[in-house]
Amino acid sequence: MTDAPIHDEPTSFDVTRSDVVHEGAVWNVRRDDVAYGDGMVREYIDHTGAVAVWAEDADGRVLVIQQYRHPVRMRDWELPAGLLDHAGEDHLEAAKRELAEEADIEADTWEPLVRYNTSSGGSNEFIQIYRARDVRAAATAFEREDEEADIVARWVPRSEVVAGALDGRLQNSALIVAALAVDAIERG
Repeated sequence: MTDAPIHDEPTSFDVTRSDVVHEGAVWNVRRDDVAYGDGMVREYIDHTGAVAVWAEDADGRVLVIQQYRHPVRMRDWELPAGLLDHAGEDHLEAAKRELAEEADIEADTWEPLVRYNTSSGGSNEFIQIYRARDVRAAATAFEREDEEADIVARWVPRSEVVAGALDGRLQNSALIVAALAVDAIERG
């Protein structure tokens, strides 16, 4: 046994067949035959990837937005976030776009906060979360539609977000991951 810190290990097995079994409006469901052990079949959401933004104002409050999320039948509080629009899209540029599109906010200071996968057994989605500071209102407001049309934006203290995550009032994974990461950084 080693005392080295644990870490995920990239591993790959030959995929002998891969088919899109459902082509969706946002992402697809893929079925892979994998040469692992005696062979296995796995279906998963083939996701484009996403970004999210932990935006802080000068008072240390974080911007959260509330919008309807149909799969969980909730109007959840979350970070401004969105899909990578095309293969190879720069993650930071996508994060800047999403902050402007969903909250009409721009920021001068950006840094990567944390990257994680949302459901390793069911999706290949990774979310890159950025921390944005030195924020200001965007010069123009973005026209929103669908579930973004009635977004509610609110600036709240970091402590409120952390408490909400830990007591189960807030359940959005990107919000929870970012809140705990920033809280750990700030506590030193």
